[in-house]
Formats: sequence, C-alpha cells, structure tokens
Amino acid sequence: MALLARRARRAVTRAAPLGGGGVELAIPAHFRCPISLDLMRDPVTAPTGITYDRESIEAWLDTGRATCPVTHAPLRHGDLVPNHAIRRVIQDWCVANRSRGVERIPTPKIPVTPVQASELLFDLAGAARRRDAAARCAEVVAKIKALARDSERNRRCFASIGTGRALAAAFETLADADAAPAWRVLEDILAALVCVMPLDEEAAGTLGSPSSLGSLVAIAENGSLAGRMNAVLAIKEIVSCDGAFVDLSGKVDEIVDALVKIIKAPICPQATKAAMVATYHLARSDERVAARLATAGLVPVLIEVLVEADKSMSEKALAVVDAVLASEEGRASARAHALAMPVLVKKMFRVSDLATELAVSSMWRLGKAPCAGEEDEAVMRCLVDALRVGAFQKLLLLLQVGCRDATKEKATELLKMLNKHKGVGECVDAGDFRGLNKLSA
Repeated sequence: MALLARRARRAVTRAAPLGGGGVELAIPAHFRCPISLDLMRDPVTAPTGITYDRESIEAWLDTGRATCPVTHAPLRHGDLVPNHAIRRVIQDWCVANRSRGVERIPTPKIPVTPVQASELLFDLAGAARRRDAAARCAEVVAKIKALARDSERNRRCFASIGTGRALAAAFETLADADAAPAWRVLEDILAALVCVMPLDEEAAGTLGSPSSLGSLVAIAENGSLAGRMNAVLAIKEIVSCDGAFVDLSGKVDEIVDALVKIIKAPICPQATKAAMVATYHLARSDERVAARLATAGLVPVLIEVLVEADKSMSEKALAVVDAVLASEEGRASARAHALAMPVLVKKMFRVSDLATELAVSSMWRLGKAPCAGEEDEAVMRCLVDALRVGAFQKLLLLLQVGCRDATKEKATELLKMLNKHKGVGECVDAGDFRGLNKLSA
C-alpha cells in the first residue's frame, strides 16, 4: 500500500504541469478500478492486495461471484478494507488538475455498522411503545432512512438485521394506538420501509394486520404524493408475498378502491406499476375480487393504458386484464369496449413473448361463449373485430414460430372460434390504434 501511495504521488507531480498545455489528460493506471476502468472514488483493498472501487467490487460480489476478479482468490464483502492512502492521493491528483476540468472526489462517508443499526432499531421499538412516540419515532426513522439511502452497503446492512420487521411492527403499533398518530410519522415509516424492500414473510404479515392495512389504505387514498406511492408499494409487497398469511377479507373493497384510484389517476409510473402488480395478485387469488375490480371500472382504463404503453407497463396491464377477465363481469366489461380486441391483437409480437401469451389468453377468454354451444351477440362482435384486425393471421404465425403448450391450446381453440366468422368483413391493418380511443368516446 505504501508503494502504491508513493507511485501515486509521483504521478501527481508529473501530472501537475499539464494544466495549460492542451494535451489530453491521462488518468494514471493505478487510479483506475480494474473492473470499471474508471477513476476510483471509494478505493477498497482486498486481502489479495488488489484495490478496487467499492461500487464496482460490491456489484461484482452481489452477482454471486465470491472471488477476486484479478486473482480469483475467495473474497467476501467483509474482507474489503478502505484504502485511505490511495484515496487521498487521488484527491490530490484531482486538485492538481482542477484547471483541466477534473473535479475532486468527495471523501466517502463511513458506512453504518450492524451494531449502530441495531441500536437504532432498539430505539425505534422503545419509542413506538411509549405514548409520546410520534416525535421520537420520527427522529429515529429519519436517521434510518437517511443512512439506508446513503449507500447500497448501508441498505444491505439494515436489511440483514431485520429492519423491515422492526419498521412494520412500529407502523402497526402507531396505527393501532388509541390516539390517532400523526400521518407524517406513518408516511416516514413507509418511506424507510421502501428503502429495505423486499420484505420478508414476517414483515409482510405484520404490515398486513387489520390496523396496518386500514392506515395503508387511508394513506394510499389521501396521503401526500410520496406517501401514496409508498403505501401502494407496501400493499404490493403484502399481497404478493407467497409465504405471508394475510387475511384481506375485511379490507378487500377498500384496497381495491385505493388501487383502482391510483391506476385511474396516476401519480407516477412506479406507483401505477406497483398498483397493477397488486391488483394482478388480488384478481388471481379470488374470482370474486376479479369481479369487484371489473365493477370498479378497471378494464376500460387498462385498455386505454395499453394503447400507448411501454413494454413494462404493457406486460403488467395485460397481466391484470387477463386476470380480471377470469370473471364474467370482467369479460362483459371488455366486450363492451370497442378497443378491447383491436388493442389485444396489436400487442401480439410487438412487446415481448410474455405480452403475446397474455394477449392470446385474454382474446381466448373474450371469444369463449358464456354457455356451451351458445354464442351471444357481444362474443360474436369481439370475434369479428379480431378478424378485421388480423388476429387469424397472427395466431397462425404464433403456431408456426412456437409457444408454450398452454398458449398453443388457446391459440388453436381461438382459431376455431374465429373460423366460424371468417367470411364477415375484410382484414385491415392493425398497425396503429392511437386515434381509435377518440372514436369510441
């Protein structure tokens, strides 16, 4: 380490006279991270003697490769030691070349230790149990949130010692208190919870208690913009956690209303996507919930969203549509919308394989007759609409290129449904439906 420091100081003295020469400035090789090849901002040294930039080597280790990239010797997160000597020399080099546009790298903050993090959680638990908890809880939660956001290393440290469980317990205690807690404190706890997501089963179960759910729904509907987004993210964690037992029976209607409100009147893409994921899991869990989502007017909103949605939004919206169409109310709502079939056909082969499979599943649900052997006017109209925008040709192409067995069965059955109406209307290009939503108004 001392040798590297001496070499770095010599590089600084050589680089300093280059200030006004107009020659391109070269970063000394030993200032570069061996992984990213960029100037190191927070150099750390492994037991092998190789120095890396902290962000790069931690990202390397996070992928599951527990070896030194250069020597291939075993390496863990805890083995990395800050190299203050190299960092100071790099800072000196930056100052010496300030006239050439080089900015001085800041001194890295000291990461939080498990002991310090545990002390904060102990303070939080104690403050939540006291009657004058709000002010103290807000102070402790603010520290946790600031430290967790400061670096990925801090976030991992908090997540590893059960911070999600402690925050969920504090949220439940304050939400269940006799006196109405300050909304700001609950919103702060949610903001800190988001920093340590995903939550484990115990934290999701605690957050899914009746009192906590009631406060989450209230914040999702009437909180600040940040609070509403964090509440939706928390609801998504609760309903999508497989191992957590959460009884939503008494709050389903309220949760559905809050989620549909977020989707109908978006506050940000992250909240909208989280609300869609939550509604998907709710609809898949119970057909009655799917029917409730349909009666809340979700299907027309999702169809309008699909007209110009990006890949991520399209996949989530199609998943929700397919789940809601499992109910008769959902199918009736979609069949009454002029854009339902055209948009589903448009999404085939245009987004991803997953989106194509979801679109085929939704089309298959809409084409099925309510009773065996009987086909009502709404079903026939949907099939004719699908034919007119090229569904038959796309389904044949899908069978040729290949797909999963379940999708292949639905596509084959759908082709049989469409074949009955093949002579009705001519096929038109399904290239662009961005203007059709105006015609259907």
